[in-house]
Amino acid sequence: MSSTVQEGTSAVPRRKFLKWSAAAGGTTALVGAGAYFGMLPGIGAANAATATSGQDVDKTVWNSCNVNCGSRCPLRMQVKDGHIVRVLPDNTGDDELGSQQIRACVRGRAIRQRIYNPDRLKAPMRRKAGATRGAGEFEEITWEEAFDTIASELKRVIDTYGNEAVFYHYGSGSTGGNITKRGTWPRLLNCTGGYLAQYGDYSTAQITGAYPYHYGAFLGSNSLQDAKHAELQVMFGNNPLETRMSGGGESFVTQQTKKLHNVRTIVIDPRYSETALAVGDQWVAIRPGTDAALVAGIAHVMISEDLHDQAFLDEYCVGFDEDHMPEGIPAGNSYKSYILGEGPDGVEKTPAWAARITGTPAATITRLAREIAGAKPCAITQGWGPQRSANGENHARAIFTLAALTGNIGIPGGGNGGREGFYTIPLAKFPLLENPVTTAISCFSWTDAIDHGPEMTATRDGVRGKEKLDVGIKFLVNNASNTLINQHADSNRTAKLLEDESKCEFILVVDNQMTASAKFADILLPDTTNIEQSDVIPNGWASEMGYLIMAEKVIEPLFSSRTGYDMCTEIARRMGVEKEFTEGRTQEEWITHLLDKTRDDIPDLPSENELWSMGVYRKQNPQGTTVSMKAFREDPVANPLETPSGKVEIFSKPLWEMSKTWELPEGDRITALPEHVATWEGAEEAKANTKYPLQCIGHHYKSRTHSSYGNVAWLKEAHPQVVWINPSDAAARGIANDDVVQVFNDRGRIELVARVTPRIAPGVVSVPQGAWYTPNSKGVDVGGNVNTLTSWRPSPLAKGNAQHTTLVNVEKA
Repeated sequence: MSSTVQEGTSAVPRRKFLKWSAAAGGTTALVGAGAYFGMLPGIGAANAATATSGQDVDKTVWNSCNVNCGSRCPLRMQVKDGHIVRVLPDNTGDDELGSQQIRACVRGRAIRQRIYNPDRLKAPMRRKAGATRGAGEFEEITWEEAFDTIASELKRVIDTYGNEAVFYHYGSGSTGGNITKRGTWPRLLNCTGGYLAQYGDYSTAQITGAYPYHYGAFLGSNSLQDAKHAELQVMFGNNPLETRMSGGGESFVTQQTKKLHNVRTIVIDPRYSETALAVGDQWVAIRPGTDAALVAGIAHVMISEDLHDQAFLDEYCVGFDEDHMPEGIPAGNSYKSYILGEGPDGVEKTPAWAARITGTPAATITRLAREIAGAKPCAITQGWGPQRSANGENHARAIFTLAALTGNIGIPGGGNGGREGFYTIPLAKFPLLENPVTTAISCFSWTDAIDHGPEMTATRDGVRGKEKLDVGIKFLVNNASNTLINQHADSNRTAKLLEDESKCEFILVVDNQMTASAKFADILLPDTTNIEQSDVIPNGWASEMGYLIMAEKVIEPLFSSRTGYDMCTEIARRMGVEKEFTEGRTQEEWITHLLDKTRDDIPDLPSENELWSMGVYRKQNPQGTTVSMKAFREDPVANPLETPSGKVEIFSKPLWEMSKTWELPEGDRITALPEHVATWEGAEEAKANTKYPLQCIGHHYKSRTHSSYGNVAWLKEAHPQVVWINPSDAAARGIANDDVVQVFNDRGRIELVARVTPRIAPGVVSVPQGAWYTPNSKGVDVGGNVNTLTSWRPSPLAKGNAQHTTLVNVEKA
């Protein structure tokens, strides 16, 4: 296919376009949004091709792709007669690490199909009287009616129940922005007395919950670029080539570091991921939710063969052996005792023991231990897959502990076992203001707070700020988020909950697409895309190159859509807090204000006019590469951690105390050590469950960021929704490659195509997460949303989403 075709966007399938293109001479670029061009004044089919050639455009404007992949990529948008006719990548920089071009991936390059999508919301709407929530039955209303209704309902709920009944719902559709980020709505709610807060996030809830007890605070690891100093790189469930695909992310960095320095790389993952394929020298297949067991088996070899770094453990850590335990803890509770079978369970954590749980051969575990211990230094990182499970806090802490066992913390080429660190320009953030409500729940617990809020307590449900909730969620704001249905767990159960108007009394949804979640709105507001407004965008994960993208409004808002800042200003006016919300600034004036504040910390930051003319501003990490915990390693007394001991706490006394007081359901445990705990729907249960014997995970996919871009025709064709299944599991069920199958359990059933491949571990299936929930008349989700199968049950400590802990079966449709 010609490159000109690849650089366009269209709702027309590629095979149909080739036929059309040949008839037209086959020389033009693919025009955007298919039939939509026929609706655009002044740019019908006759001149669309000329416009997309790039030879006849009115202007080229910098903006960006802001979805929550962790990266942020600049885009150059070519405009003709007020319409985007072509999307071009960054043309600044070069192919060198540290000054690389920030080339958008397939998602960003297909952004026109999001902007000009048939699913675009066009006007404010109200759910029809008598219509069931979720049916998607709406009537158009004016903006004035919408704002009046929202303000009236917000006042009613606050007057009736208090501000704790108001909730700003979790989501990440506009995470990459600054002013255009989701912060406008929390700022508005903070001006009106506050709202029930949330802690954690769906990506990192368990590892975020684990950090304070192990390291005292969130501490990312060394950067992936710093791995050039390592002899060995070990990645637990870390897959930057798919989760950080763009030139602005870690794909380029990871591949270039491998190419230039040839660091041997081991990838530990249930899937033979793109990272394992393109960067890895060895793939270690592991059952989901068993990373702590694998680390324990590795630790047994290291301790038994005296391969661990005892000097580091003695000086920098608490809890490794009996000589370095917190005061008042009974003998036998150190990590070494746990590993050698001298602890309370009396089980020696040999490689053979670990192999039975993980599915990884004992000989492989032994070789891993010796190689990791022998590599000086060894860069150990983890992605966020291992922690997104029923005992994810312990998996995260176990990988942290492996970094300590080998003495790799705080040195170049090493790491602390967390997700990779990176450098970013400290751009001043749009201020959210302080939330007057101090009560908080886990980001994943909002369905419980709707269903039985007053029953939720601190020791049973992780409520923070008070002993229990006084009221459930009655007013919910869902902004730039498909998590209301699509990305939350047990979609069928969630839909039933939201249908009940006696529980959550008012749902406001703000989006630019008619997503699965948008259908559950009482009032539905059409947001602009970020392309239809201005902002300053900082980089996400980009290793050692920080950058700012000057995202200028490219086109006027389509249809009747309005920006979030504009919406919130109007509601603030009706609530009597407009002055507090805007501080007298327009959105454009906020950009100037934030750049001026940034210049306080970066005096050499170019002027605003210079930045706009540049499009992208780059700045190298002045430290060279990111080395986490360097100061602590150099002087742990002068630079203690924020833990009670000031050291790395392999044994956590606060967790020891919590384990005695928290009320947990059967099968859940909080442990002071990073132990392997057999969980509900985990690897051990899968072996004994004849009804649902397969473990199901949901991997990130090239065609979507979570559910963003999930309705783009190009990407759905290039990357169809499939379930990965191992040949042995497929053969046992009579399933061949490309068969239509159903994956199911007691919570739901999805239908999609089988991809029979040895790139997934036996006993495991993987469904790309983010496909839009689309139940048919029989209740079968033909969209293939993995969360139709997952559970509301949270992890024990962080109360996070354990969405990789799911048992299923598969059969031909």
